[in-house]
Amino acid sequence: MTEWQKSGWRAKPRVQMPDYTDTAKLEAVEAQLAKYPPLVFAGEARRLKSQLGAASRGEAFLLQGGDCAEAFDQFSANAIRDTFKVMLQMAMVLTYGAKVPVVKVGRMAGQFAKPRSAPTETVDGVELPSYRGDIINELPFTAEARVPDPAKMLQAYTQAAATLNLLRAFSTGGFADVHQVHGWTLGFTEGENASKYRDMANRISDTLDFMTAAGINSDKAPSLQSVDFYTSHESLLLEYEEALTRQDSTSGKWLAGSGHMIWIGDRTRQPDGAHVEFARGVLNPVGLKCGPTTTAEDLKILMSKLNPENEAGKLTLIARFGAGKVGEHLPRLIKAVAEEGANVTWVCDPMHGNTIKSSTGYKTRPFDSVLREVKDFFAVHNAEGTVPGGVHFEMTGQDVTECTGGVRAVSEEDLSDRYHTACDPRLNASQSLELAFLVAEELTARREAEAAAKVG
Repeated sequence: MTEWQKSGWRAKPRVQMPDYTDTAKLEAVEAQLAKYPPLVFAGEARRLKSQLGAASRGEAFLLQGGDCAEAFDQFSANAIRDTFKVMLQMAMVLTYGAKVPVVKVGRMAGQFAKPRSAPTETVDGVELPSYRGDIINELPFTAEARVPDPAKMLQAYTQAAATLNLLRAFSTGGFADVHQVHGWTLGFTEGENASKYRDMANRISDTLDFMTAAGINSDKAPSLQSVDFYTSHESLLLEYEEALTRQDSTSGKWLAGSGHMIWIGDRTRQPDGAHVEFARGVLNPVGLKCGPTTTAEDLKILMSKLNPENEAGKLTLIARFGAGKVGEHLPRLIKAVAEEGANVTWVCDPMHGNTIKSSTGYKTRPFDSVLREVKDFFAVHNAEGTVPGGVHFEMTGQDVTECTGGVRAVSEEDLSDRYHTACDPRLNASQSLELAFLVAEELTARREAEAAAKVG
């Protein structure tokens, strides 16, 4: 394999990326970004890789969640706080079910670009370039708004830096104290339709009360007051990624300084393409979305390219097939991994394969379909004797109405009430927490089955 260079992707076929018309402006923006500090550091990325390695062995569990696409006009401290808060709630519930640490990774501080199914869209006979995320162009359907503007990369960097600053403060400043987080969780279980979740919430309360009685409280155990929280995004706009790539002074390896973890989407995973070429050379953990069209042959090539040293925690395979299709596709990919003896962390993305158009015209995702894909994911791993290492959700801490169903029963008629996403529908806070309880039930059942097998 040829020696890697951070600009090597430029010689490879590129897809899902804009064609900038003002090359001088693009080069000036890239030069400016190259002078900025990286947003994350090599030691953090290595720590995350180690924790993902534990998840691949069933010694931890990954919770990855956040926005479909971060928007400049929806950026606020409250929005960051609310999403972080819901992820902490979800993590607490999952920790109780799995009885292992939960690795918390946000789709935040970098999730600005989106792949699209077509390069253009037509409205009332007018054809314009597709909206590709705020880091590239703008949502309004005008010719001017849809022109790719390199300067948007600088605004994205500024927003990402501010987001990370607040996340780091929340993670270590007392906001993440385990007792406070559980207090928030209890609010969800007070609803009349949430009775089946109260039992687990009560058991968590009992556990915390026992710890306090035994003298294990936040004052004496600082680890109960703070959390590790990492950021991730799809590594789509490679000019931005290259400009923030830095050489690690301790190892000499290259770091994608834009986020702790980057992933390659189902539309950009061509083995000889630009996105794979960039990702293969960085020390960060890398995710790879695997959809129904992923072949065993391509997966084997991608695993060898993206994780040539077969390190635990380096490569996360994010399965996204759609409800009812997991049993058809996941076993053959598990077999391909086994044939190569590859170290991977298996994660379920139950969002992207379950998008439909509602009767009211809104794009949505039925909660029941999301839940079914998660259950199928666990069932296949249980049957194959492999480890379900985590879940990956598009969600928000806001009270949006974008996905139908859940305890608070969002109907298709409700979608127009608070439909705020610029791209794909997200789980709201209530649906996110409900899903965490349901995943925790799967983890508890798996743990109990493993314990029974050992006794038997």
